[in-house]
This record gives sequence, C-alpha cells and structure tokens, in this order.
Amino acid sequence: MDERILVINPGSTSTKLAVYEEERQVWRESLYHPAGELSAFHRIQEQYDYRCRHVRGALQRAGIALCFDAVVARGGLTHPIPGGVYRVNERVKRDLWNATMEHAANLAVWIADELAAEADCPAFFADPAVTDELREEARLTGLPELSRVSVFHALNSRAVSRRYAARIGRRYEDLRLVVVHLGGGISVSAHCCGQVVDVNNALDGEGPFSPERAGTLPAGQLVDLCFSGKYTRQELRRMLCGRGGLVAHLGTTDVPTIVRWASAGDKKHRRVLDAMLYAVAKQVGAMHVALYGQTDAILVTGGMAHSDYCTGRLSEWLRHVAPVVVWPGEDEMGALAMNALGALRGELPVRDYEGV
Repeated sequence: MDERILVINPGSTSTKLAVYEEERQVWRESLYHPAGELSAFHRIQEQYDYRCRHVRGALQRAGIALCFDAVVARGGLTHPIPGGVYRVNERVKRDLWNATMEHAANLAVWIADELAAEADCPAFFADPAVTDELREEARLTGLPELSRVSVFHALNSRAVSRRYAARIGRRYEDLRLVVVHLGGGISVSAHCCGQVVDVNNALDGEGPFSPERAGTLPAGQLVDLCFSGKYTRQELRRMLCGRGGLVAHLGTTDVPTIVRWASAGDKKHRRVLDAMLYAVAKQVGAMHVALYGQTDAILVTGGMAHSDYCTGRLSEWLRHVAPVVVWPGEDEMGALAMNALGALRGELPVRDYEGV
C-alpha cells in the first residue's frame, strides 16, 4: 500500500495543500486568503481557526478523507534548531504560538497536529528557515554584541542537495556542496557531509543583494543613514527587506523583464543585474573556503535559475571553482513530502523538538 501524505504550507496570503502517494503528487490546491479577510486578525495566532476551516473545506470539496500515513507541515520560526525531520509535539506548538517572529508558517504545525490526530497518524515538520548548524567560527563578528544568524532557504536547499546526490549515486552526507538559492531573497549555503556549516542570513542584511533585499551594506554609511533623521526605524527595516536590492535600483523585482532590458543593451539594467550576480559569485567563493576548497558541486536553484542569463553569468565566474549544476525553481511541497516519506520509511532520522 502506497504511503499517503498530506502537506500543509501556509504563506502570508495563501495556504498551499497537497496529497502525495509515495513520490507522486495526486492532488494540490492553493487557497487564497483576501487581504480584506485577513485584516480582521491582529496577530497570526488569531488566524488559526480561519485557516483550519479553509483547509478542512478544501479537503471536503475534493472528497479527500482524513486517511493519511503522515501529515507534514512547513516549519515555523522557532528558536534556531538543527535541520532534519521533527515530530510535532506540545513544545514546538507552544514555542510557535508565542514566537517573537510572526509568520503564517507558525500555524502549520498546529493545523497538521489537529488533522493528524483525527487521521491517527504522525505529524511532522522539516528543515525550517531557522535551521542552524553553523560551525562556531562562523558565528562571531567583530562586535561581541552581534552574532551571525542562520536564516535561509533550508527546505529547498537541502532537498535539492539530496536529489542531486541521488542522481549521481552518492549520499548527501558524503558530499561537500555549495547551494545557491536565487529567489526574492538569496542564500548561499555550504553543505559539509550533511550539515550546513555556513550560510548568509538571507532575510535581513547579509550576503548578496537580491530582487527585494539589500544584503550586506557598508556599515559606517548605514549607521549614518540610520541617524540622518530621514527615515523611521520601520522604514529602514523595510529598505533592508522588501524595498532593497533590484527594486531599490530599478523599481521592479521582475527579473525576466530586467534580463530583457539588460540583454537589449540597457546599461543601467545590465550594471545592476551583473552587480547582484557578481555578489552571488563572491559569496559562493566564501562558501568554497568554508568547505576547505573541496567543493564537489555548486547547485544553482530557485526562481531565477530559470534565467539562462543569470545562470550563464554565474557559470562564467564559478566554473573554475567546481562543476555548476542548474536545478531551476523550488518545490517546497515535494520537499516536505520527501522528508515525511523518508521518516516513514526509516531512511531519515526523526528528531524530537526540545524547545528553548
């Protein structure tokens, strides 16, 4: 009998659902939550009943009974934890309910746990964005008050790594890989024998700039900008994450359009786009050093990996470092299902979340 898995992935204005029978996706739906409806809720926790009701409604409309071997949820913003597959328990539910960083993903384990209880099956979550396996040397900065933080595209980066390993007949745990995720944010992670030992904070202020994030900035100039009186704290935070990067320079995050302008000879679009890709290549170089110069492959994934221009420019800079393998797009739903399937089959260890 094929293992049957329900996948739950809430986003800011949607909740994505999918059912897998082993590796095959047999049903998928994305529930859109209008801003007018969400505006009635002041905190993410208040959306729990609303989202759970919509998930149940979608399953009922599709005629899908609560009969699963596992329910797997997108991981929320807990305190930093090692990567892997985790059982949903009361500790993680408590920590996500009281999380300081609010995101709809924090509700996923709650919904998964409720439905799994009715289906009499385990509930899991896997590789949350706060996955933290940094080696100690990677944590310190030049100020004791500030430490580097691991926030990145852990789910997709690790899933692509496992798929690549399977394709070449190797174990992920035996490889040294640099994974470049090119999305609205950009993360470049060093995977050493199954652990992500270094990565830029892809959320708010480190690494390459991206379509909507500012990345690493000249520290002295940033301090001066903060005390210039021109911007509020909230406006500055928004400049770092949401209104920085390509959109700050070019007024858009639409990379295909930027590529068309750059390819047509527009100097400004080409200069900004190439600067971003150059910063990505430099970050790969740093992660290559983190792997002691023994990188087996550089995997380029995420939405921008569909662009031949972007992957071509990166390959020009990186082909002498290690083989560059392009793996376009991201499949969070498939990655979550793959983790749950590995846990059910005993191929992946299942961790217990211990809390703060």
